[in-house]
Amino acid sequence: MHSKHLRARRMLERAAFACAFVFFLLATALAPARADVGATEITHMQVERGDEGILLSATVKFDLPPVIEDALAKGIPMYFVAEAAIYRDRWYWYDKRVSYAARHMRLAFQPLTRRWRLQVSPNPIGNSGMVLGQMFDTHQEALAAIQRTSRWRIADNSTIDPDSTQTVEFRFRLDVSQLPRPFQIGAVGQSEWNINAARAQRLELDAAR
Repeated sequence: MHSKHLRARRMLERAAFACAFVFFLLATALAPARADVGATEITHMQVERGDEGILLSATVKFDLPPVIEDALAKGIPMYFVAEAAIYRDRWYWYDKRVSYAARHMRLAFQPLTRRWRLQVSPNPIGNSGMVLGQMFDTHQEALAAIQRTSRWRIADNSTIDPDSTQTVEFRFRLDVSQLPRPFQIGAVGQSEWNINAARAQRLELDAAR
């Protein structure tokens, strides 16, 4: 009897969660159009070569659209990804990628403490969020930590060929593929969910030494 009650309660919880998603999507679809909050932009990017390897610092400028702020306030975490790749120029073929690094960031609101938790990992974090994180009092403080990358080690020095020309490509994006399925469907074709920017520059070896 106890197991039957437990199964029934779980079914009700799942149904309530699904209803909450549907309600949110309907409210978003019926809400009046709002002004564009601005495009995502990489305003600063610096690559240097140090004793510990190739280091990247960058600043990304963006505002959270109201639909994403509403989702966060309802307890839906958001996932951001910063990616850095180094390509070696080849005149006879496509440029060769010699290094790749990623920073996966999970931002979530904690209703009990009214604080924001930011988790960072080189691998996808997933819905379980089993990664140590940093707490912030406001989402502005958490966003500032997401938007700034400081001396991120993206490759070993041995990766770089001093006799070749290398290009560093940096990309920042909101990873909608990790959102719950109803949100993924709702985000398709919606500009408010498009937080994406990229920038590239040559790796100046002489200046980095």
